[in-house]
Amino acid sequence: MASHGFWFLGAENASGNGSQSPNTPRAWCQAAAQKFSGGIGSKLCALLNVGEAEKTAQAPVKAEDGSTAESCGCNKPCNCSKATVCFSDLYATDLLPALNGDVKTMNFLQEVVDIMLAYIVESFDRSTKVIDFHYPNELLQRNNWELSDEPETLDDILISCRATLKYAIKTAHPRYFNQLSTGLDMVGLAADWLTSTANTNMFTYEVAPVFVLLEYVTLKKMREIIGWQEGRGDGIFSPGGAISNMYAMLLARYKMFPEVKEKGMSSVPRLVAFTSEHSHFSIKKGAAALGIGTESVICIKADERGKMIPSDLERRIVEAKQKGYVPFFVSATAGTTVYGAFDPLMAIADICKKHDIWMHVDGAWGGSLLMSRKHRWKLNGVERANSMTWNPHKMMAVPLQCSALLVREEGLMQSCNQMQACYLFQQDKQYDLSYDTGDKALQCGRHVDIFKLWLMWRAKGTIGFEAQIDKCLELSEYLYNKIKDREGYEMVFDGKVAPVIKARMMEYGTTMVSYQPQGDKVNFFRMVISNPAATFEDIDFLIEEIERLGQDL
Repeated sequence: MASHGFWFLGAENASGNGSQSPNTPRAWCQAAAQKFSGGIGSKLCALLNVGEAEKTAQAPVKAEDGSTAESCGCNKPCNCSKATVCFSDLYATDLLPALNGDVKTMNFLQEVVDIMLAYIVESFDRSTKVIDFHYPNELLQRNNWELSDEPETLDDILISCRATLKYAIKTAHPRYFNQLSTGLDMVGLAADWLTSTANTNMFTYEVAPVFVLLEYVTLKKMREIIGWQEGRGDGIFSPGGAISNMYAMLLARYKMFPEVKEKGMSSVPRLVAFTSEHSHFSIKKGAAALGIGTESVICIKADERGKMIPSDLERRIVEAKQKGYVPFFVSATAGTTVYGAFDPLMAIADICKKHDIWMHVDGAWGGSLLMSRKHRWKLNGVERANSMTWNPHKMMAVPLQCSALLVREEGLMQSCNQMQACYLFQQDKQYDLSYDTGDKALQCGRHVDIFKLWLMWRAKGTIGFEAQIDKCLELSEYLYNKIKDREGYEMVFDGKVAPVIKARMMEYGTTMVSYQPQGDKVNFFRMVISNPAATFEDIDFLIEEIERLGQDL
């Protein structure tokens, strides 16, 4: 299959040079020099091991102050110049806030940006490996990763940056299908850079005014999409879906027994929660962390497609009550981790209403289908839930991490979690204290996760996210239709075959897809399609690569 990857950029400029292939490094560099400003094109060539003869930079010029200046790479006549810094003689203490550290800082950060830009461009090139795999002991020996008492030079720091990315998994690669979180969105990346630059905490409006407002606006929009009237309710961005699910369980317990906040579990009867046997492990982990215990999580049977069976849920609720237990929480799943199944939310909502139990929807994976008019029917009934987990860092391809807990009842999170620390949440501030969101979180320090999602939403619009999600589902259907009658794919269900093929994938580095068993089914490939860069051709490549790597098994 022809690759329209990294070197394809030079194709449009090759027609005027009959002796030069558009796919050569030289052709690409000429195109890059025109495409990118500030000399980035030339630096990309250098970073990707293009020879020195390919670069067009002018010779350095000695400045009056002894520093060296070179042309800016504007590709047009100008008087710009930039300092050339010898990083082998510099340390972190030479950078800002050091006196006269501004030029050194700008040059150092530009070098880091250049390293990242080269990695980004390479990640989308289908001719490159997804992974340069080495076993742990081997990788430990290939580089010096140890921490030392003495500082290293900035040159050493740049070497460490390059080495880190050299051995990183290219999760943006169009043929990376290994996890639920894949792809790399350029606007989201820019937002992440800006977030780190701002380097603030989400606990008060006082220190994060814009980010707090953006979280308020975005959570309200997400609640509207769920179907809660006028977007009312509450919510928070947390460090991943597991924590969002634990928040939901915490709120459900507090709603039923508010005294547990001060008096602990000894003040309440034996509580039990219910979830599908195919649900995420975080439900049990949350029960363990909250002192409820994993034995108090009752797993409900799923049908052959992985969906929770409502009749079994009601049967187990009745049984628990007869034993003197108190059912307080039901977690339905919208997009199970392995099968991608959607529990029947409407039927589950009826049961929860009948027995007065908090209904939570773990939509960490499948919640993003709410953005699609074509596919949101899979979550019919979600508007009846008390809470929902929704991870935009999965199918919406927002850079990690970005997980939201949405809650239908406003004020419940605050009363459940607040400790009113007077050094942070003073009651006599000059603004509306409802924007000091930190006291409703379990954390004190909370990372700014909102800006990535908000900026991407601004860049794509709701219709852009919808198109992206529809494409993922279209690719999934394409894969299904390609392999359902394909000869030889019974071998995937041999328990020893999938791990061997996966190991070979990692050795060759051409693609990555996960595998695992489920219940009485032995190892099989768990295909994840959430990378916006993936195409039908990438699906074809994956199928052919699986067959190639497993042809002798």
